[in-house]
Amino acid sequence: MGATAGRLIGWTAVWIASLFLIVATPPWSGWIFLPPLLYATFRAVLQLAYIRPSLYIRRVLQQYPWQLLTGVPRGRNKHPAVQEDEMWLELPNPERPDEQIPLLFLSGMRTLWWMRRFGTARTKPELKAQIEPLWFAGDPRFIAVIAAGSRSGTAPRRLHLLYQLTATGRRGVAPIDWDAGPAALERARRSGAHVPPTVSPHPHVHPH
Repeated sequence: MGATAGRLIGWTAVWIASLFLIVATPPWSGWIFLPPLLYATFRAVLQLAYIRPSLYIRRVLQQYPWQLLTGVPRGRNKHPAVQEDEMWLELPNPERPDEQIPLLFLSGMRTLWWMRRFGTARTKPELKAQIEPLWFAGDPRFIAVIAAGSRSGTAPRRLHLLYQLTATGRRGVAPIDWDAGPAALERARRSGAHVPPTVSPHPHVHPH
């Protein structure tokens, strides 16, 4: 959150400086500062949009430790078990390791970096290697954070929030418990996910 706020302040300062130079310089030269103004506007909006996810990321990391995962199934085409046509990861159910749960990358401005590294048959191996191993924290049944490794491989970077639609609290979307125990439900609730108040039976299928 602190890094996000710092970048927002920085890009806002660039925007103000660019606007000042456009106004203060002769009309024939003011256009030189238009590209920095437009780019600073884009980056500031991007940082504003990231404030809310960064708050959730902090809550998730307060509840779940980082794990390093290798060989995580992923795809850029529609997952056969969901309706949405989005990129996805498959992660094991914490209480049923033989059950794989898809987590979707819902479209957003910050998904392009990940899309390039999810890759296709033509993607350069060095790009794919940037998310192998994958840093993961959370519960794939509800809410989670993923990250790529730093160049040294000792710290996470490019943190990205993922969640099940049923855990967002959106109107008309009922939360699902996935047969999780009371402790797992409470942990997910503290991390910001919407979960049922009590365990209720349901079919073992993906909630989408």
